[in-house]
Amino acid sequence: MAGQFTDGGFRTPYYLIDETLLVHNLEILQDIAQQTGCKILLAQKAFSMFRVYPLLRNYLAGTTASGLYEAQLGHEAFGGETHVFCPAYRADEFDLILQYADDIVFNSPAQVRKYAAKARAAGKSVGLRINPEHSTQKETIYDPCAPGSRLGTTAANFDETILPLLDGLHFHTLCEQNSPDLASTFTAFAQKFGKYLHGMKWLNLGGGHHITRPDYDRQLLIDLLCRIQKEYQVQVYLEPGEAVVLNAGFLVASVLETMRNSMDIAILDTSAACHMPDVLEMPYRPPLLGSGQPAEKPYTYRLGGPTCLAGDIIGDYSFNAPLQEGQRLIFQDMALYTMVKNNTFNGMPLPDIILKKQDGTFETVRSFGYQDFKNRLS
Repeated sequence: MAGQFTDGGFRTPYYLIDETLLVHNLEILQDIAQQTGCKILLAQKAFSMFRVYPLLRNYLAGTTASGLYEAQLGHEAFGGETHVFCPAYRADEFDLILQYADDIVFNSPAQVRKYAAKARAAGKSVGLRINPEHSTQKETIYDPCAPGSRLGTTAANFDETILPLLDGLHFHTLCEQNSPDLASTFTAFAQKFGKYLHGMKWLNLGGGHHITRPDYDRQLLIDLLCRIQKEYQVQVYLEPGEAVVLNAGFLVASVLETMRNSMDIAILDTSAACHMPDVLEMPYRPPLLGSGQPAEKPYTYRLGGPTCLAGDIIGDYSFNAPLQEGQRLIFQDMALYTMVKNNTFNGMPLPDIILKKQDGTFETVRSFGYQDFKNRLS
């Protein structure tokens, strides 16, 4: 499914979201929910293109938010259940959050004591984020269980006196991972906190589950979810972001110029720093349709953006033929953590957003111009 792409001939750079590929992912997630009874929510931090929310809500139970604005967007544009977690809530925003969120997860016992009574009085479900202290990944920046983490309550800091205020527990420790990592994390969680689950209504297993990836062990996930719900009699939630839109988006760019400095270089009209920031932040090398690893094919190029940042480099790729000025390049898996993170550094225009519908037609969802850059700061 990842290789499907039709260029609508739009001015580059532009993002393209393919509804057919979205539905492929959504059907997998819906099948997991139907087989297990779990509820699956869209994590808007990865993807918040609300134009397709009417499609997504046919398959998912609602959304998760990291703060006020995402909670409002999920409530207004998606519907269903709206869940929110924040490491610390602002007192001047909390009443607004109560207008939009159904389920509010706190990061610490202190936050529970500060806000839970007000949330309960407003008819909201209250949860606490747990840190099971079980690391399953190497990158510290993406590890909520790393020493010194600010995310979640450890066993040493858990306060049993807040139990009457809690409806559920939450942990989120994964990033682009398979179900064995979830299984081992749940084992660690259950050893420390399982005794509290018997009095809860729900358990949220967070996000980072690459459920729609071809090699993901879905049967292990199904077995685990069924076992948890049977043993603890709780409603289980999953809140993936990437899995919802995995391989369903593209970023189409054009070659502006080629040059040479110890190696062949191509300057594109798209920027890693502005249009795909995770390339530099994560970091990772985005898949590029028709390309290979460096030296795998006859012609290797370093692909860079047009900004003044020396490190605005997308990566090194090889091709069967030399790149030509005006040639289009199609970066894959560009729906997640791209549009939600992009920026106008250096005065770079934002790429247009194009939706390819299931009937094969195209819709320009949003175009951006000078005013979008100008109005950000004054």
